[in-house]
Amino acid sequence: MIEKKIRIGTRDSELALWQAHTVQNKLHELGYKTEIIAVKSTGDIILDKPLYELGITGIFTKTLDIAMLKGDVDIAVHSMKDVPTTLPIGIVQAAVLERANTLDILVHKGNLDFLNSEGTIASGSLRRKAQWLHKYPTHQVEDLRGNVNTRMQKLKDNNWNGAIFAAAGLERINLKPDTFLNLDWMIPAPAQGAMVVVAMENDEFTKEALAKLNHKESEICTFIERQFLRTLEGGCTAPIGALAVKKGKQIEFQGVLFSLDGKEKYSIEKSCNFDSYLNFGQECAKEILENGGKSLMDKLRAELKVK
Repeated sequence: MIEKKIRIGTRDSELALWQAHTVQNKLHELGYKTEIIAVKSTGDIILDKPLYELGITGIFTKTLDIAMLKGDVDIAVHSMKDVPTTLPIGIVQAAVLERANTLDILVHKGNLDFLNSEGTIASGSLRRKAQWLHKYPTHQVEDLRGNVNTRMQKLKDNNWNGAIFAAAGLERINLKPDTFLNLDWMIPAPAQGAMVVVAMENDEFTKEALAKLNHKESEICTFIERQFLRTLEGGCTAPIGALAVKKGKQIEFQGVLFSLDGKEKYSIEKSCNFDSYLNFGQECAKEILENGGKSLMDKLRAELKVK
């Protein structure tokens, strides 16, 4: 009989709680006892400033990191794209669940005529904003912050033509409306659509439990994307997109780096064998840096004050 109760830390938004309950249900099926403990993160509380102005990487994960290090919770469940590529000392990645939809979508108000003229869309993501302006240079992009429920309400309350969301988040809590457009040309955030569970490095019982939830293909593809991000040294805010997809015995990779206004773009498309991926993300990033990306990253760091 498994006796220890695993305390699951989560943000208190509807989506975060859905993710925590998903992990809880999977652990219950394996016979583990659990308890969910919800905490509010700084990223949820401060909604009047763009994320990059707050000067914190991992703003959505920091509160849970502290709760884990203090011993208040045993594990934390995150949208993997929100997690910094370097975890705090003592905390380790314990499981990546099978990845969901990786696409970004445009939620609109039923009329897409603005795509051929001038328009205003909303997004709090520099990556989405840069890619949108690259494709639609005459458009305006307004800042949009908050959890998915808050952002959907803000879209209704404003006269914007649309707003960009991760498809997975809306699908998970049944918020995806009929009026959406798949942005299959937009490269998603590294690890978009994936959920990650972190645990304390010295907690063998919990790590062993979570290892049973790990989806190897999702773990490898997100590893490549996050290695690409870390090598570019983009933190969680710079306009960087990455997507690795397994096709047969190959992993096909797309990576992009944009200027904030979307005018400068560096991209790469490459593939590697499924069993030789360990330095693949790093190699792709270095190629971008060597072909002009380094000067853009230096400029971005100055603009965003990212250290």
